Amino acid sequence: MKKKTSRQEKQSGWMMSRRGFLTGMGSGALCVAASGHLFADDRVHAAAPVLAPGALSKITLYVNGREYDVLVEPRWTLLFVLREKIGLTGTKKGCGRGECGACTVLVDGVPRYACLTLAVEAEGTAVTTVEGLLRGEELGAVQSAFLEEDAFQCGYCTPGQIMSVEGLLRKNPAPSIDDIRTAVSGNLCRCGAYSHIFKAAARAAKAREI
Repeated sequence: MKKKTSRQEKQSGWMMSRRGFLTGMGSGALCVAASGHLFADDRVHAAAPVLAPGALSKITLYVNGREYDVLVEPRWTLLFVLREKIGLTGTKKGCGRGECGACTVLVDGVPRYACLTLAVEAEGTAVTTVEGLLRGEELGAVQSAFLEEDAFQCGYCTPGQIMSVEGLLRKNPAPSIDDIRTAVSGNLCRCGAYSHIFKAAARAAKAREI
């Protein structure tokens, strides 16, 4: 006849199992710690410097052909520095998280969201904003094409749209309509002026050929 296990015996068995488990875990931790010491490099690794909150560091930015020495916090975006520290407000802040494209600038000729780019990342690169497309007091080819094709309504997204088209034409002087659509696919126009934007891009491409 099978002997019944009393409640006390069950509880005692559970307690022993738990105690054994904890003992095993402790032993395992000691082994891991010991192995870490055994295999660790004897050389002392210098800890990475930690900047205090609000600490500023000096960087040099090259924007629209000019050199700017600015003090920045490591967390500041290129968008913030362009607008608030350098004073180039043509680059717009929309969503602030890389979804609308209003803040698009060129970094070494490539369209990039300024809201997702840290200012310190841009050091040593050539940054171009919509102001940098002006030829003296005259509009650049892409800017003129947007004006002539009425490729904007509220105009808030326009600087970013222009910079995406400018980046495309620097890479591909004779784009197809599909190339143009792809180039501005990361720029949202809440007014829905896309057909005019496509026409403006095509017009700017032809103007560059002259």
